[in-house]
Amino acid sequence: MTALFALATSLLWGLADFGGGLLTRRTPALTVVVASQSVAVVVLGAIVVATGGFAEAGPRLWYAVAAGAVGPVAMLCFYKALALGPMGVVSPLGSLGVAVPVGIGLLLGERPGVLQFAGIAVAVAGIVLAGGPELRGAPVQRQAVLMTLVAAFGFGAVLALIAEASTTLTGLFLALFVQRVTNVAVGGAALWVSVGRGGRALPEDGGLRTVLRSLPALAFVGLADVAANGTYSIAAQTGPVTVAAVLANLYPVVTVFAALLILKERLRAVQAAGAGLALVGTVLLASG
Repeated sequence: MTALFALATSLLWGLADFGGGLLTRRTPALTVVVASQSVAVVVLGAIVVATGGFAEAGPRLWYAVAAGAVGPVAMLCFYKALALGPMGVVSPLGSLGVAVPVGIGLLLGERPGVLQFAGIAVAVAGIVLAGGPELRGAPVQRQAVLMTLVAAFGFGAVLALIAEASTTLTGLFLALFVQRVTNVAVGGAALWVSVGRGGRALPEDGGLRTVLRSLPALAFVGLADVAANGTYSIAAQTGPVTVAAVLANLYPVVTVFAALLILKERLRAVQAAGAGLALVGTVLLASG
């Protein structure tokens, strides 16, 4: 079950990152974050009311608040990086945040088996190779790399925090709702400050109409992201965090192949080898 939910997480995150990266090429990144997460707030709010999740309120929700405060910063940096550099490079670098939950799991005493340790090493190597190195390909701006690394640490922190935010399914819905409300509050405040300093809230081409036409895509990005947080939380609670985190962070492979198929980005031999190693690591982790 841990492997199943973690792999579902990687699929959802990979598709959400691809969609978010595409949207950010036309719409300001903060607007993408706020709009997509607002859709998630509405849907999660309805689910929480329907399941009676508000009865699960407790001190653990502070983890969700913290995750919600860190999340918009990570998403903003990541979406901007995706807009600047090739998705096939930026996305795998973003997965380096796996070091945060894996490190916490090891510090808390988790000790994966030999096969799982081997799987972690192989999968992480595959994730890195899936992004390059693109020594002869399209250059990645230094700003894109820096923002990606900031995003990676933020994503890793969110993984660790959201896994601690609930112990039940209804509590998970409430935690995700609180996280998304905080996302919108923090992102909205940042957007307001940005506009006050002369930044744009709407696309130059089409303005509000472009945003409205993009609502289905924005909804998909927001709901896929929140679903990924949910499946990861379940994976982390049903098995070792070290295993769940690594499997969940295979999402760059999904983004790379989506960019390959839809955007026709060139997949180099080293990236194909990285994707293959990531799959081998997945098998080792699942079999261990």
